[in-house]
This record gives sequence, C-alpha cells and structure tokens, in this order.
Amino acid sequence: MKGLILSGGAGTRLRPITHTSAKQLVPIANKPILFYGIEDMAAAGIHDIAIVVGDTRDEIMAAVGDGSRFGVHVTYIAQEAPLGLAHCVFIAQDFLGDDDFVMYLGDNMLEQGLAEFVHEFEADRARSMSTSELAGAQRSPAAQILLAHVADPTAFGVAQIDAQGEVVKLVEKPKVPPSDLALVGVYLFDKTIHQAVRGIAPSPRGELEITDAIQWLIDQGHRVRHEVLVGWWIDTGKKDPLLECNRLVLETLVARNDGAVDAASLVEGRVVLEAGATLVNSRVRGPAIIGAGTRLVNSYVGPYSSVAAGCEIVDSELDHSVVLERSRLIGIDRITDSLIGRDVEVTHSENRPRATRLMLGDHSRIELE
Repeated sequence: MKGLILSGGAGTRLRPITHTSAKQLVPIANKPILFYGIEDMAAAGIHDIAIVVGDTRDEIMAAVGDGSRFGVHVTYIAQEAPLGLAHCVFIAQDFLGDDDFVMYLGDNMLEQGLAEFVHEFEADRARSMSTSELAGAQRSPAAQILLAHVADPTAFGVAQIDAQGEVVKLVEKPKVPPSDLALVGVYLFDKTIHQAVRGIAPSPRGELEITDAIQWLIDQGHRVRHEVLVGWWIDTGKKDPLLECNRLVLETLVARNDGAVDAASLVEGRVVLEAGATLVNSRVRGPAIIGAGTRLVNSYVGPYSSVAAGCEIVDSELDHSVVLERSRLIGIDRITDSLIGRDVEVTHSENRPRATRLMLGDHSRIELE
C-alpha cells in the first residue's frame, strides 16, 4: 500500500503566517503538522509516500527531504494550480499505479492513527475474497472513508449510510443533512478510483472534487465502506483550531529537561525543555514546550504554550499560544490565545506619549485591550 499526502494548499485562512510559510509546516508542539501525517503512515506500515506540493514546494521539500528520517521514501508531485483533491489523484497515477493507497490531507490532525483504518480495509478485502464464490457474498470494497460525528453537518461533506451500514450517498454542505457523519480528510482507495477521477467533471468552482469521484464509484455499483473516527479531529487551517490542536497534543507530553534552569527559576508540570533552552529567573507551567536554544529571562510561560527554537522572551508573560522560530517578546505584560510567526519582534516602549505602534502585513488581526 502507498500513501498520498496533499500539501499544495495556499493556507489563506492562516495569513499572514502563510504568506511566507507552508501551512503544513506550522508547528504543533514544536513539530510541523505535516510530520505527524508522515509518521502516522510509517506507523501503519506505509513506506512509499508521494507528497503533492504547490507554490510552497521548495520549503516542504527542504523540511521533509527524501523521507529517510521518518523511515519512508518520499516522492514529490507538483500540482501547478489548486484544481481539487481528485485532481491530485489524477496527477499521481504514475506513482500510484495499481496499488491501494491512503490519501491524507496534510493540514489535518487526528488523535487516532492510521493503522486500524488500514487494517479494517484489508480485513474486509480478505473476507470478501475468501467468500467470493459463495452466493450472495459481499463485494470487495473499492474505497473506504473516515467519518466523524459533528454538531453542524451543514458545514461539511456528509455521508448517507443505509441500514446495512454501507455508504450510499455523499452530499456536500447539505441544507438538510442525511446524517451527522462528516467526511474527515482521510481516504483509502483501490485502483478503481483512477476511472472515477476521469469520469467526473469539474465542479462549479472549477475543481475535481473527491466527493464526486467517490459518488461515481457508488453510482457505478462499487462498494464504499466507512469507519467512524475515534477521538478528536482538527482541521488546523485557522488560528483557533490550530491552538486547540496544540493544546490537545501538549496534553500528551512526557516531561523532559535537556536545557538549563537556574536556581531562581521554576518548572511545573509536564514541560519539555529542548537542548540549549535556558531559564533565568523564569517560570514555566506545563503542559508546555520550550524550543532548542530559546532563552527566557524574568518571564512566565503558562500552560498550552509552544515556543519554538531560537526565541527570546524577556520580562514577558505568555500562555495558550504558539510562537515560531527566532521571535522575540520583550517587556510584554501578557500574551494569550496567540499565533506568532517566525522572526517576529514584539516590544514594549517606555517613550511618552504612550502609544501603540504597529507594522502589520496583509490579513493580520490584532486585538487590543
């Protein structure tokens, strides 16, 4: 079985961070989101992976490399324009060949791994093949989708399930949902999907939709099975869900101290201090992670915070936030519920008259009290 990870999106909902960075490389607990998906595939026994890349291809290729650090082999496939998830399958056919494959959205995070999802598909296939000569034997599935119960199905692609537990229809953002089961960004296909992506037309927004391709399979008499998600699922494409995902992952931390903590500093709870991190007269309350070479002086970092490598926090307070590499917070009373990009400097001026002085990029958002 092969893997296909989609990492070509522009990340417009995370601007201005994604003006200069791939959204799939924004860190959760100081590890890029994309890496979690690659690791999940490796843990499921999938070692031949293609990553579909777009405008941020150079950054993603530099971060992931050939995949050897994850125990996999990575091939890169360029998508010249965002033409839909089914288009990604279309352009990946030479890589995929006739093999079964898992398709995974590179900015999604799942609590559960992929191993059980893959196992259930393979077990169903094996059962179908062993009974293929019996009258009324169940057909082998051509696809498997992952579904999650959601509070507002009108905002998602929704699956309709029949009395036998089979997927009979997919509806995109229905006004009257047939169920509360929304499509999660994980799919498993056999080679039949290549016929499907060639058998559908672009949607009104000009994209080849994967929901249309799966519906084509159903309409052509192919069986599509489903699994219901265990645990949480988060699309990290916006700030608040990303911070929530960071919180959930930090809850799983195992405390570790590879840094330096002076006698005037205090570390409480599940905190990871990476190599070279330094605390001077500072307090860190977990769960939290402080990146390699980051320096805290006369500061407080509270729960659910991830501070990346090479940062400096002086005379400041921070909680429930994500700070990316090489940023500096100097003399800031309190920062909370924030996503701070790379090489950012936030300082407090003592000059009078007092004023707020800002230089903000396009699509920035700031809240002042």
